[in-house]
Amino acid sequence: MSAPRLVVVHRRTELAEVLAEHATLAAAEFFLATRGRSAAPLVAADEAQHRAVDAVMAAAPTHWRQAVVERAQLSRFLFEPDDLVVVVGPDGLVPNVAKYLDGQGVLGVSPGPPGLLCRHRADQVRGVLTGSTTCRVAERAMVEASLDDGQRLLALNEVFVGDRGHQSARYTLAVGSRSEPQSSSGVIVGTGTGATGWLASLWRQARPGFDLPAPDSDDLAYFVREAWPSARTGTDLVAGLLTDRSPGRDGDDARVRVRAESSLVVFGDGIERDQLRVEWGQEVVLHRSDRRLRLLLAPTP
Repeated sequence: MSAPRLVVVHRRTELAEVLAEHATLAAAEFFLATRGRSAAPLVAADEAQHRAVDAVMAAAPTHWRQAVVERAQLSRFLFEPDDLVVVVGPDGLVPNVAKYLDGQGVLGVSPGPPGLLCRHRADQVRGVLTGSTTCRVAERAMVEASLDDGQRLLALNEVFVGDRGHQSARYTLAVGSRSEPQSSSGVIVGTGTGATGWLASLWRQARPGFDLPAPDSDDLAYFVREAWPSARTGTDLVAGLLTDRSPGRDGDDARVRVRAESSLVVFGDGIERDQLRVEWGQEVVLHRSDRRLRLLLAPTP
């Protein structure tokens, strides 16, 4: 049996992105100064992240294997079944990782103020790795998009289906026994984890008369953005909950079906470059995935 492996996931800091554009810190400071800004906050955040990553790696027992993965490398990285994944960064980095996992535990570490998913300090990691700290496992539902050609895409927060340029998308939407031709800015199906993000914004605009799923709920919610009424398109199926508690025919009440009548794209958690293409006549089904995120939560110190 191989030794356990710690996988540390991080993303490029804002300072690294600025330096990629301006080459040197002096050039970056001059550019920011001409716009009334200072590089000091970027430098401080960069140093905090490096300290956090170093502290997490130093916390691993000597017999553990280690791997460090930058966000852009995730699609090429091979996770192992027994990996313990530590995400160092903002909350948004956890959804980036979740779709590549299949049951591995994830511990979120914030280099700055604690978030909702990345809520731990780097100095809490040693206890988790050595077993002296007992974590609670919070399972989070994920949403899946399945195309009729076998392709699929997973997301922790939400999946978007719409036009490639975010213009009017044409399709027929079906939920349970109801269906409706629509023209809109896209369809979003999200989880309880995503209920604090894009779904929250859509819910506030629509005021649909139902509450969004809680973070630990298995329910999903769907919203149609800017549905356009016309002689051929309707606006009745624009928001709803998807739950298995009262399934319709073959559980269709827990699914959204979108049959394309124009070229569409499907992407998850806001990452447009990682997308599926849906052409005229194809169908995409949006539903809760069998996969779940296993979020590790250590006791508050």
